[in-house]
Amino acid sequence: MSLANQTAVTRRLEITPKAPPLPGDTDTPLAADEAVTGPALGTEAAPDVATGTAAAPDAATGTAAVPDPPTGTSLDTVLDASAGRALPPTAVTAVLHAFGGRPRELPPRTVVFIGSTAELTGLPATHDGIPVRTAPSPAHALHLAHHELQAKTADLALVAGFQEPLGRAVTVQTLRRAAEAVAADDSVLGVLDFEGCAGPADEPILRPSRHSRRLTDPAAPRLLLWSGGNAAEEQRVRRELAPLLDGLFPEAFPALPTTMPCGQAPGPVRAGAVTTAERAPAAVAAARAGYAPRPRPVALLFPGQGSQHTAMAAGLYGREPVFTAAVDAVLELMGPDGPAIRADWLTDTPSVAIDDVRRAQPLLFAVDYGLGCMVLSWGIRPAAFLGHSAGELVAAVLAGVVPLSDAVAMMRERVVAAVRIPAGGMLAVAAGADTLRPYLRADVVIAAVNATSQTMLAGSTAPLAETAAALRADGHTVVTVPATSPFHSPAMAPASAAVERAYTGIPFRIPALPLYSGYTGDLLGPDDAVSPRFWARQITDPVLFQPALDQLLAADDMLLVEAGPRQTLTVFARRHRAVRLGASAAVPLLPARPTTPEADRHAVLTAACRLWQEGHQLKGEALARLWTCAAEEAEPAPATRAGTSPVGVAS
Repeated sequence: MSLANQTAVTRRLEITPKAPPLPGDTDTPLAADEAVTGPALGTEAAPDVATGTAAAPDAATGTAAVPDPPTGTSLDTVLDASAGRALPPTAVTAVLHAFGGRPRELPPRTVVFIGSTAELTGLPATHDGIPVRTAPSPAHALHLAHHELQAKTADLALVAGFQEPLGRAVTVQTLRRAAEAVAADDSVLGVLDFEGCAGPADEPILRPSRHSRRLTDPAAPRLLLWSGGNAAEEQRVRRELAPLLDGLFPEAFPALPTTMPCGQAPGPVRAGAVTTAERAPAAVAAARAGYAPRPRPVALLFPGQGSQHTAMAAGLYGREPVFTAAVDAVLELMGPDGPAIRADWLTDTPSVAIDDVRRAQPLLFAVDYGLGCMVLSWGIRPAAFLGHSAGELVAAVLAGVVPLSDAVAMMRERVVAAVRIPAGGMLAVAAGADTLRPYLRADVVIAAVNATSQTMLAGSTAPLAETAAALRADGHTVVTVPATSPFHSPAMAPASAAVERAYTGIPFRIPALPLYSGYTGDLLGPDDAVSPRFWARQITDPVLFQPALDQLLAADDMLLVEAGPRQTLTVFARRHRAVRLGASAAVPLLPARPTTPEADRHAVLTAACRLWQEGHQLKGEALARLWTCAAEEAEPAPATRAGTSPVGVAS
């Protein structure tokens, strides 16, 4: 079942006042132990805003005891007031504090919903800039939150239910659009089902989130990883694997743990194989081991227009849940155009050609974003991001500059504005920018500096064709880039002006992680990050990919992972001196050219194997989804009411 139009519960706490310490005790809270699930807001516990400590679990009930709000008003006061049939403004502070939610750390479109059968007195319409909605019951609050999330007017909902007769606890839940929650690798407790509700007074059912079924195909390639503390130990582990694989029933092969053998802490000598059940013994025997005492930091690279092709990464869609959910989330945010864009992506005969800006840019954004989310779900924490052209917008989402919903809206504005520009195109030329300057004419300009002797030109159709003819006549290698718009040229100036107006009011933030910009050729600064003008002029300005890569690789030796179709940025990176000397390395996630769905999955597994051999810790369960999941609806699972603990949840 598609998660695109569903609402997920990602976290739930039963919050209670913190008991005062006994005489002589130290008032040191223990680590948080939430009753149902893990963190949803990027925290490991519910921190005390005033002290920086975490809430202690209530040993009797298994619920989290929340320290007093930093305003000095305790949750006791909130509960006592609500028991007196009046809910005071401090209820909002208590809800935010339950999740350690400093307003500036929450997504820009966070909304607090208070559902109370008690009288609501004087609750603010906003709290530190966060809208507050009220409802006559907790169930009604869930309905309101669902509608706002699906209407795209909220990206995160914090829902609190104060009920009568009031006990000593309050249920607080976080809700997100389900596809975006899965894409972000949130702990999804379940999805809310409103189908049986006669009205907003009815409490929705919380159904387990099941959007894939298990596969047991021994002929499907999978990943086997192993290691040792030294070379001799790695060889011993390899020898122990041989009889296991020789005597294993083929049907059991997909169920083997990703990292072998079970329970052994990974060592610095790493090896792995992408193999089927039949070939596993030979593949393990032939695998090369490497010594990786210190893994190089990972930087994710996101390609832009020119890398697209029909059915790019389609072998992952429906087979890898995080990638699938991320693509669905992007397409859902595109509104009515989403289904048509998906259909054109997955067919050999699209109604709108893949190189048309109306297809290339939305699909590249969706695929790049999906691949980035997938890598993050493996447990990789990138040290930096670098996007090329349209890929920079995906990098901005993952670096925390702009929310996904706003980034998709920005991309759509770019497409709408670009369609109004007269036709043009782009050329890739095997020459340096200085060599090409004498060939520039009319509105033909340097569009991108990608690598030594790798430059792109852009301009309107007729002048660009004349330039291409002149270059070929002089013996230069010229390749037409699959694009129908003259991006990164003055011809796009009207589009740039239009999108700048549309970008005003978007809640840009300073990057939470290093983001290298192809438009500054350097680390993105805070002023540019929050400037609508900066993001608008990307349509007309040249892409300085090589200078940005220079700065990135000057910061540290890196493992560059290209999260996008083809291997264009990988090729550019492998020409860099730091990569040629072996200090850094570049790894693609997808094949170099259009191929089969199986090849997509094989390429991703090969990249994951490389990350392991580099010394990175990977989540085996997340990787195993590549060979154990299929996008078929499962049988209906047991359901629970939204106010009770879910059972049988499969995220």
